[in-house]
Amino acid sequence: MELEALLNYPRALPAMSRTVSDLLAEMNKDDPSPKRVADLVSRDPALTTRVLRLSNSAFFRVSRQIGNAEDAVALLGMTHVRSLVMAAALGSSFKNVPGVDMVQFWRYSLRVADISRSLASLLRQNEGNAFTAGLVHAIGDLIMHIAMPDVIGPIDMGTPPLDLRRADAERMVLGYTYAEVGAGMAEKWQFPTTIVSALKHQTAPFEGEVYDALGGVLHLASWRARAEEIQLDERGLAATFPDMIGLTLGLDLDSVLGKDPTEWSFSSALTAFID
Repeated sequence: MELEALLNYPRALPAMSRTVSDLLAEMNKDDPSPKRVADLVSRDPALTTRVLRLSNSAFFRVSRQIGNAEDAVALLGMTHVRSLVMAAALGSSFKNVPGVDMVQFWRYSLRVADISRSLASLLRQNEGNAFTAGLVHAIGDLIMHIAMPDVIGPIDMGTPPLDLRRADAERMVLGYTYAEVGAGMAEKWQFPTTIVSALKHQTAPFEGEVYDALGGVLHLASWRARAEEIQLDERGLAATFPDMIGLTLGLDLDSVLGKDPTEWSFSSALTAFID
């Protein structure tokens, strides 16, 4: 299936709820209203529950329990609330995807989000954008599994979804990867252009005339999270480290490993996606 056809495949992209659409419209304003954002989140009980679960997880280490949408906006800020809204919406949209271990997928995605945010802080990039981009960076993989399971199944057998060579395998068969698919989805869902660009270029953030620093952060964070999933040892980490990406960003292997999550399992945050 061609990329454009995939992005227009009716069952592949989840429909955005009216609440999420209204939230994105408000948060995309130059001066969004915290009260309106909190009110919109509160209108959807399921969305509120998921947002609060994530807000109170180990990700944010808040000083007190967040009990409602108003608290989340006040304590976490608009950028992180945007991330939580998108995470909650995607968690409810992608519950069961044939051929995908959804617990592993969301655990891996949460790891990438956490590492991306930490690397962004080190590089003085926008941490909220990095967190969001990390969380949704592999969503294209779910879309491809839904839209064309007969094509993706054989790719999975030869190169599993979290294999370090996955993007190369997809490009060889399809001519594109989960990165371009995810960027297309993000564009349709009105994500900020910086995140759309990072998703699109994450597999080759500095190739040709492209220089996408957030894409580089995603590349390093996804490498680290995949390495953890497949349990690479010290020799394997050193051998597979994307050194040219690291060099361009001014990060070496130890710098990236130094941003490992304090909790790899993210058990509490996972309940926002798999319940």
